[in-house]
Amino acid sequence: MQQPSSAIGHTLEAVAFTAQLICPHLHRTPNLHWRHGGVQERLGPIDLHLKLELFQVSGSFKARGVLSNVCRLSADARARGITGFSSGNHAVALAYAGQALGIPVKVAMIETANPARRERARRYGAELVFAPDAASAKATAEAIAAESGMTFVHPFEGPFSTLGTGTLGLEIHEDFNELDAVVIAIGAGSLAGGVSATLKLCRPEIEVFGVEPMGSDVMRRSLDAGEPVTLTQMRTIADSLAPPFTGPHTFALCRDNLTDVVTIDDDAMREAMRLVYDDLRLVVEPGGVAAIAGVLGPLRSRLAGKRVLAIVCGSNIDLPMFANITERAPSRPPAL
Repeated sequence: MQQPSSAIGHTLEAVAFTAQLICPHLHRTPNLHWRHGGVQERLGPIDLHLKLELFQVSGSFKARGVLSNVCRLSADARARGITGFSSGNHAVALAYAGQALGIPVKVAMIETANPARRERARRYGAELVFAPDAASAKATAEAIAAESGMTFVHPFEGPFSTLGTGTLGLEIHEDFNELDAVVIAIGAGSLAGGVSATLKLCRPEIEVFGVEPMGSDVMRRSLDAGEPVTLTQMRTIADSLAPPFTGPHTFALCRDNLTDVVTIDDDAMREAMRLVYDDLRLVVEPGGVAAIAGVLGPLRSRLAGKRVLAIVCGSNIDLPMFANITERAPSRPPAL
């Protein structure tokens, strides 16, 4: 398979090549037209569809970006292995890629990582080391790379990562030809950047909205500042959407392709988690329902009368934490 010369840029040719490269190791995740149950009262005149990326091999979209990087490594680099830092989902994706391709994996995880993510990464065969916060985990992973020769795979930044997430945008375009809008959770922006850039190449008129927690609104602040910013405090139950910074590449893709970025509070995610469980019997992590919370909240009036797709992007949460979070969901009357 010959990589196109334009693959470093975000072109449809490059995304299609990436899909050919990584899709043998992935699921093509299903879609669901969500029309019944409690959500119908809340949506009003919105025709809502879900892209169930929570059923991806690693439990989240992260496997796409990781495989996009790792599948391009030489045989020598693969033999040395891969490393990275993570609060959980990136670690699971690295571990899965290592198992799928027969590559050693050593990951620096933040100590507060959800137990379900730790166990899943171990089950895929990764060696885990722990650090107290994101900055020290990043430093640990970089030291591992320098000392061992392992390839450092960034959790979100870089063109190969967003070409990987762009394959999800390609799937959406292939599955739907009449969408008005797509809604995507934002952590650091690799998912929103890759998907929005791909969708805009396919259909320039489509609207793409990003949704992030109020307590970790690094992309909203970056867009307002006109450049990537760093947060000193993150306060949200959605740990998978709480990076302290975004990067220049992901920021540029989000700036150039997103219609808008809105914020939601933790109660909105709690409520969405409970609604998804009650209606669909799906156990989804807080970050995984952020797009749904955005549709039901700040985007509701803007999406009225439109055919909308929300990406459900992750499910790596243990049952005790899921129960604890959803038990605290507010009792709100349905939106009319």
